[in-house]
Amino acid sequence: MDLGLKDRVYVVTGATRGLGNAAARELVADGAKVVVTGRDDRRAAEAAAELGPDAVGVAVDNADPDAPARLIAVARERFGGFDGVLISVGGPPAGFLADTTDDQWQAGFESVFLGAVRIARAAAAELAAGGVIGFVLSGSVYEPIPGLTISNGLRPGLAGFAKSIADELGPRGIRVVGLLPSRIDTDRARELDQLSADPAATRAAHESRIALRRYGTPEEFGRVAAFLLSPAASYLTGIMVPIDGGMRHGF
Repeated sequence: MDLGLKDRVYVVTGATRGLGNAAARELVADGAKVVVTGRDDRRAAEAAAELGPDAVGVAVDNADPDAPARLIAVARERFGGFDGVLISVGGPPAGFLADTTDDQWQAGFESVFLGAVRIARAAAAELAAGGVIGFVLSGSVYEPIPGLTISNGLRPGLAGFAKSIADELGPRGIRVVGLLPSRIDTDRARELDQLSADPAATRAAHESRIALRRYGTPEEFGRVAAFLLSPAASYLTGIMVPIDGGMRHGF
């Protein structure tokens, strides 16, 4: 199946590793050009170099108010266009109610929520019909994840924002999609498992709740992301897509 990605140009934030990187890899493999971001100059450059000539790395923080305009400008200057964005950001620190501080909540809000809002707003102003705005969210949109109190508080609100702007932007032919990963085998997932007294038992317990009885691979996430961002998904908008191997048992 031809996804129609050849020579389309996307910005993928938080793409030096993990889910953002997996999405960028699949986009490039199908012929797209990508601007990948991370907070560190070296890692952003290395991630782009690994992706090849159809990628450029930019060191920015999603919380930076100047980031959206800068990223779109790089896409246009380097590749001559801008067709969409996938907004991904590393999760806020783990912790329960008594463990989380005001500063952590503020930092999480700035990077996870407000940063995403700013990027989406800038993208909406620049995209033409056929453009797409994607959000990497979490299975916590539907069911809170123990120990991730800050993330649990922010991700559902961002899903509501995504759904709202899907209705606003639909008449212009711009799509908005949310991706809801659960246990994908990334550094972040392994770090969270390591917080328990018995990481192997914790992983086994998670796997027992997944219909496919295993964690997903980054490549499996990336392929879904590439499809949802592509013209092949042209009639999909305002949706939240679980990428969880059947971990969510509701309809």
